[in-house]
Amino acid sequence: MKASEAKRSLLALGDDRVNEILRAVSKCLVEATPLILEANEEDLARMDPNDPKYDRLRLTADRLAGIAGDMASVATLPSPVGHLLKEWKRPNGMRLRKVSVPFGVVGVIYEARPNVTCDVFSLCLKSGNVCVLKGGSDADRSNRALVEVIHATLRAFGVEPAVCTLLPPDREATAELLVAEGLVDLIIPRGSGALIRYVRDHARVPVIETGAGICHTYFDRDGDLAKGRAIVNNAKTRRVSVCNALDCLLVHQDRLEDLPDLCAPLSESRVLIFADERAYAALAEHYPAELLARATEENFGTEFLDYKMAIRVVDSLDEALRHIARYGSKHSECVVSESAEAIRRFQLEVDAACVYANVSTAFTDGAQFGFGAEIGISTQKLHARGPMALPELTTYKYLIEGDGQIRPK
Repeated sequence: MKASEAKRSLLALGDDRVNEILRAVSKCLVEATPLILEANEEDLARMDPNDPKYDRLRLTADRLAGIAGDMASVATLPSPVGHLLKEWKRPNGMRLRKVSVPFGVVGVIYEARPNVTCDVFSLCLKSGNVCVLKGGSDADRSNRALVEVIHATLRAFGVEPAVCTLLPPDREATAELLVAEGLVDLIIPRGSGALIRYVRDHARVPVIETGAGICHTYFDRDGDLAKGRAIVNNAKTRRVSVCNALDCLLVHQDRLEDLPDLCAPLSESRVLIFADERAYAALAEHYPAELLARATEENFGTEFLDYKMAIRVVDSLDEALRHIARYGSKHSECVVSESAEAIRRFQLEVDAACVYANVSTAFTDGAQFGFGAEIGISTQKLHARGPMALPELTTYKYLIEGDGQIRPK
């Protein structure tokens, strides 16, 4: 209730004041690094280091500085609120304007990723939205330490702390948030496929789906080997626990002899490969035996979030497109090719939020797109798709003015 009541007060702040607050929070986060890292260590102590979520949960001084830097960057961006999207006049003299406005109260449900706490707060504040945060129990101490810094700064500026509300980490809080009709305007789940399905199946509040990424790279018959090696290695190993990490490599049969060279850098990161029969035969004498396994059907269509990857050999671009259509999650897909026609067809026919040609899928990220930060990667098609940043946190309304016009019977 307090969050819903606080939303009108945000519109009165003005963009200059919002930017001051964001810069102040950014500075305070850095100053509070020891306390935040101490809280994070408590969370990490409860998690198995081999759990794929461990890396997502872990904060360091450098990571915290990056989080603070992203918040400061958001302060430099133009406000998405109050933009005149369209203006016109009707024959009766009635004047209409279509203007961007905040959603109001945005609820975000997420797992063991404390950086999301700060990203959501900064983007919501900048776009005039109240945020209601529902983090997972794995990161509860970290989230609470971050929100304490945010609340202290908001109080210093005379702003109601409820504009950034952190709910308890239990399931009951999730259930209540999902049915908070009239109090919450939008819910964004950010996490595993299981989390997103649960939210979609139980929510009465409008939902934008984000998070789950089953990402492919297709190495075409006309692919450049040097580019392919670098792209595959980067997409798979840069950070395995993120949604834009590579899960499945598709290789054209005409380039099968290049597969060992294509995969060689992966062995340095101890990537376990699940290979189909042709790929297995090509790699058997070249890739470490303990890191090579025969693929089963369940390996395709899996978001590994780990040092694991599937490989399938395809006979054509058409077969690669069919595979992606069947197993992809509409997140990020890549083609490595020097053929303009293959690239054209891939980008035209692949149904995903982000479709790359000769670029690593690791770039699916709001900051990398120049958006400052992101609230998630939308994999659906209504309202927003891809990295959701400031413009995607607004809707619009129509402002109609006249001089006493009435509609004839």
